[in-house]
Amino acid sequence: MSGVKNQHLRHCMRLKGYDYSEEGAYFVTVVTHHREMLFGKVVDGVMVLNELGEVLNFTWNDLINHFENIELEEFIIMPNHFHGIIYIDSPVGVGSKPTREYRDVELSRADHGLSRAGHGPAPTNLFEIMRQFKTFSAKRINLIRGLQGVPVWQRSYYDHIIRDEKDYNNIANYIAMNPSNWEEDEYC
Repeated sequence: MSGVKNQHLRHCMRLKGYDYSEEGAYFVTVVTHHREMLFGKVVDGVMVLNELGEVLNFTWNDLINHFENIELEEFIIMPNHFHGIIYIDSPVGVGSKPTREYRDVELSRADHGLSRAGHGPAPTNLFEIMRQFKTFSAKRINLIRGLQGVPVWQRSYYDHIIRDEKDYNNIANYIAMNPSNWEEDEYC
């Protein structure tokens, strides 16, 4: 690859062959572009959100209004990054028929281009959840900053498939302790 510097090459961090619409809990981390401190500051081990941090908080919590089969669990907004746990539940229709109410919602969603034509509802997958989170938050943040098309986030995101209760508890503790460990944080 003549003329291309290795530092600009990125490799996919996704687990090869894994279906990221699979039921389960996922730990995600997204980092701001150039690790810019956008969302507030840590004061005495407590994260204090500014206006942009509040926008990020709203955008995260609003995801449940866009995806029917997710639960948002522990999360923390830090000055220049975000950690959260997303639980994807089995989609309706796996092993059972969808209810009439579900079909009506899906028909309504199809009218708005939110369903795969002729194939039923598109499966919720981690990539789509994170794409929406990053896109919606960046648009809202740039609107407040009076900017257009300026990157808010680094490309991609980090994910970890949570394997068991011990793994979940370790990650939940890491999230909870993130503000008090800010001085040692790799993103600081």
